Amino acid sequence: MEKAPPTKRPRYDATFRAEALRLASESRSTLAAARALNIDPKRLYAWQKSAQQPLPADPAEAAEVRALRQANKRLAQELEILKKAIAIFSTTPTL
Repeated sequence: MEKAPPTKRPRYDATFRAEALRLASESRSTLAAARALNIDPKRLYAWQKSAQQPLPADPAEAAEVRALRQANKRLAQELEILKKAIAIFSTTPTL
């Protein structure tokens, strides 16, 4: 009896990883982005972790970096909301 050849794990190139990280940052959740890309969510979480720069050793500085990252993410979301609002309100209704 012959054995089936072992299945190879899929290999993803750097451009696919970058696009997946961009989609994950723009989507409502990393899990939703992983489902949209049809990849394992754990793989996407690992890519996100490896793409993040390490925190400084000083606890006070590390806390500040975390707070700044959180504020940056919140401001990016607010900017996206404002862009959508501008697009909605810039269209003039025809009578």
